[in-house]
Amino acid sequence: MDGQSLTKVVLLACGSFNPITNMHLRMFELARDHLEDTGHYRVVKGIISPVGDGYRKKGLIEACHRLEMARLSTENSDWITVDSWEGLQPEWVETAKVVRHHYAELLAAEKSNDDVDTVNYVKKTIEESSQQTRKDGPQLLFLCGADVLESFGVPNLWKQEDIDEIVGHYGLVCITRSGSDPNKLIHKSDVLWKNRKNIHVVYEWVTNEISATHVRQSLRRGRSVRSFSLLF
Repeated sequence: MDGQSLTKVVLLACGSFNPITNMHLRMFELARDHLEDTGHYRVVKGIISPVGDGYRKKGLIEACHRLEMARLSTENSDWITVDSWEGLQPEWVETAKVVRHHYAELLAAEKSNDDVDTVNYVKKTIEESSQQTRKDGPQLLFLCGADVLESFGVPNLWKQEDIDEIVGHYGLVCITRSGSDPNKLIHKSDVLWKNRKNIHVVYEWVTNEISATHVRQSLRRGRSVRSFSLLF
């Protein structure tokens, strides 16, 4: 398959990034390698979207600091970027709305060379994105770890229609972790099973348990966090 016939993909990762770690960045690399190895996709961009202060998670540092840490961590990457839209919203924004926003921005960028009113185009696309056809243009895939996939099964944590939109309309790339079984989670969930063809499961064979939780714990205890993150 030649380069022009490949589906262009943008990867979007949402989360606290409290703080960002090397494993967050490795998820993007793993996802890109997996998708491009299929011979059907060309990953053109990765977006890190830290959650805003309105999320009010215990121990969550201010968005301005998390955004700056993420920017510093990605400054040497030629394809992974940090987007501040979600992080600067005064109220918490549901993940489905964040995905919808970035898909609208992606389509608007594709239309930027056409004779269109970009502002109104973006507004219309955000309002109607659930009716857009993914195959009409570049594809936006939600990138997450197995813990997010597990959270889909927690009662009342996610709206079922949001899961259906994120996975069914856009698509999802899940990076496995030690002890997780994404395929079992997909089989147990009706909404995930229905949209299973839109889920790309990527196996991380190199065991690494680095997480933002471990970084925060080590900092509280005065332990070294060198090599956990590009920032330390």
